[in-house]
Amino acid sequence: MALGTDDVDVIPEVERGLGNTYIIDNKTYVSRDEVYDGYKCADRGMILPFVSEYTWPIEVRAFLYLVGLLYCFLGVAIIADIFMGAIEKITSKTRKVYLTSEKEDEPEVIEVRIWSDAVANLTLMALGSSAPEILLAIIEVIANKFEAGALGPGTIVGSAAFNLFVISAVCVLSIPNGESRRIKDIKVFAVTAVFSIVAYVWLLIILKAVSPNEVEVWEAAVTFLMFPLLVLLAWLAEKNFCGVPNKTDTSKQIELGNFQPGSSNPDKFLRDRQYFRDGRLDRDGLVAFIKEVKNYPGLTDEDAAILAASKLVESQSHSRMWYRVGAVRNMTGGRKTQPQLSTKLKVRSKDRMKTLIMLEDGTNQVYNAMNEHPDAPTLGEVPQVKPHQNAVIDFHAASCAVMEDIGKFKVALCRSGRLDNRVSVRVETIDGTATEEQDYMPINEVITFEPEESEKFVEVEIINDNQWEPDEEFFLKISLLMSAEEREGVQLGRISIMEITILNDDEPGIVMFQKRGFLVKESIGNAVIPVVRKNGADGEITVKWRSIDKTAVSGKDYTGGEGVLTFKHTEIEQNIEIPIIDDMTPEKDEHFEIELFEPTGGAKIGQINRTAVTITNDDDFNNVLNNMMQMTNANIHAMQVHHETYVSQIKDALNVNGGDIENATAGDYVLHFLTFGWKIIFALVPPPSLLGGWLCFIISLVCIGLLTAIIGDLASIFGCLVNLDDAITAITFVALGTSLPDTFASRAAAVQEKYADNAIGNVTGSNSVNVFLGLGLPWFIASVYHYAKGTKFKVAAGTLGFSVGLFSGLCIITIALLMARRVFSVFGKTELGGPTGPKICSGIFMIMLWFIYVLVSAFQTTGYFDF
Repeated sequence: MALGTDDVDVIPEVERGLGNTYIIDNKTYVSRDEVYDGYKCADRGMILPFVSEYTWPIEVRAFLYLVGLLYCFLGVAIIADIFMGAIEKITSKTRKVYLTSEKEDEPEVIEVRIWSDAVANLTLMALGSSAPEILLAIIEVIANKFEAGALGPGTIVGSAAFNLFVISAVCVLSIPNGESRRIKDIKVFAVTAVFSIVAYVWLLIILKAVSPNEVEVWEAAVTFLMFPLLVLLAWLAEKNFCGVPNKTDTSKQIELGNFQPGSSNPDKFLRDRQYFRDGRLDRDGLVAFIKEVKNYPGLTDEDAAILAASKLVESQSHSRMWYRVGAVRNMTGGRKTQPQLSTKLKVRSKDRMKTLIMLEDGTNQVYNAMNEHPDAPTLGEVPQVKPHQNAVIDFHAASCAVMEDIGKFKVALCRSGRLDNRVSVRVETIDGTATEEQDYMPINEVITFEPEESEKFVEVEIINDNQWEPDEEFFLKISLLMSAEEREGVQLGRISIMEITILNDDEPGIVMFQKRGFLVKESIGNAVIPVVRKNGADGEITVKWRSIDKTAVSGKDYTGGEGVLTFKHTEIEQNIEIPIIDDMTPEKDEHFEIELFEPTGGAKIGQINRTAVTITNDDDFNNVLNNMMQMTNANIHAMQVHHETYVSQIKDALNVNGGDIENATAGDYVLHFLTFGWKIIFALVPPPSLLGGWLCFIISLVCIGLLTAIIGDLASIFGCLVNLDDAITAITFVALGTSLPDTFASRAAAVQEKYADNAIGNVTGSNSVNVFLGLGLPWFIASVYHYAKGTKFKVAAGTLGFSVGLFSGLCIITIALLMARRVFSVFGKTELGGPTGPKICSGIFMIMLWFIYVLVSAFQTTGYFDF
């Protein structure tokens, strides 16, 4: 058996044997120094190592201990998630409050939490977020036989520094440009801020001034008793037992008052509209929400239920614990605390937004009407004919009419007068109301008559466009050629211009409603009213329509107006879509009319030029609403922080993203794989639904304690292997590992909340609780133990005192900066966000304070200067 040198002093009748051996009761014991001689850090650890790895290379041991340390941080985060669920169950107990309502026999009932926010934040929730640091300090004291260690106190001070400097900086910088967040309960924040300074100044006093390098019983007792004093003063500040009354909180009035539905913006309606009272699902709120959802086509009832659950989650008041649970689950690939829209719903929302932006920008293409065709040009007087001298060329007739579908036909040119010569003339077309290449093919050619030839033909082609048009005309013109030689011996006759009329053979038809009346349900969404085209379908036609209010009123019962229907060639039916407004209230049948007028393209209005649309009350409304209530409740239940049964707890542990595979990312799969072992182990912890959450609370706390003991060993051995003092390991690796979930939680709270309380308001309170519980409790236990034995509880003031003093000074600077940001307009009079320049400067400054704290503390610990 191995013994330490300290053990020899307390064991009676010990005889020293050969070398480093001892004889007790005739049994030989080997000294621990003899066993571990030459193996670095072999004497560290209360629980570890589980295997004898002292002979392994130091580099391998250091790497394995670092990996183990990081992996245990994930384990602590997961069990802390379950621990938080138990706290949520405990603090979510409510009592009913009855309020007057418009209905005399049905008072309005709201549920109010029994636990005060300030009390919950500073007791159970602070314990939940700071349990690893607090338990580490307690376990270290007990493991060291009630002697002070460096890891626990260093972690508490280092974690406080990271929380105040880094988390505050992250929250300040994370607010989107142009936005700001102020602390609402400034009185509670003032109490916790003062106590966060007093706590560390008090540590400095007892370590340096009152009883240097020693903690007496009364000092530890005062440190511990400051915790209930802090809770009491914070509760009094919250209840405003002293000071100026708080201004009216209009946001609470909105939550408890009547709802006034109005128009919404598609990218803001889920965030800004108040649908659900006090974050609870009720019939009136769901009716108002369904009305809004109906304005966005393409959303199914399942999608609407997810959106309703999302709005419910957003409208509820969330604690810092809720955000911390969400941050841990994001880090471990677990079930999210906020609803996730499916890919299909995201695509539909994006398409809807694009459409709305186009409408807002007025991107409507309007085509101008065709210009009128010019009349035929004036050609002057009819020329005099001299048949005995010249050949006379003219048309056979002055005009002709052809059908549009004739295709090609021939027009005769006649020669009279002189026949013994060879003559040529030009024939060309001239537009009238008919247009070349649209109604006919243009002609521009030379026609030559040989001697004794008296007749020639010109081929004319008519274009059949299937578009109804009135009869149109164009002209054929005979003209002499330009050369004087070619003009000799020929002249034009009296009919040198021929009018050709194109007779339309297309039948555009008549347009009218299919029926004189239509019956639609109020919940139909859009009423589809067909308009038919009969007795012809040639060409493109249009017809205008307009709605006419009767007992149904546009804007209240339906969305009316005017529009134009366009029928393409051969199309015989088009639909008018009229959005029907479902007001979700029982009422009599109502109706309105739609009228057709002003047809174009040659079409005519038929006999049924008006139709009546009757809106009937929807008998299925209650079924639809009940179905929506059930689906919304199911989605809300899936997003609860805590589990009600072992089945749901184990299911979440086994499946990535809590079973929501559709919305799981590659990162979720990786994190789920890495933490799968921890999830399975901790799924065996009793769910918070048992015994009001207290059973889960106690067992989770025990699990956190066991993991914290392992973390303490891992950190201590790792620091030893890489030649880091426990104090430096505590303020760096351990402090960062335990505070990382709080960082993500505070950032989420800063971005999503209206106020800064859940982001940075709880940081000061948590830092105070860490001292009062994390140091006050173990020091009180250890000081009482030493007092009973007649010894003194020694706490070296050197490194710890310097670290506490440095943090206290930097803490005052940081809190002063936050208050300056609240007061001065250059910062936007807000703790978080505000103008971009001052916001960035503030964040960088606070991060620099953390680096100063870590570096200066490390230099002092390594002996660069004394304090």
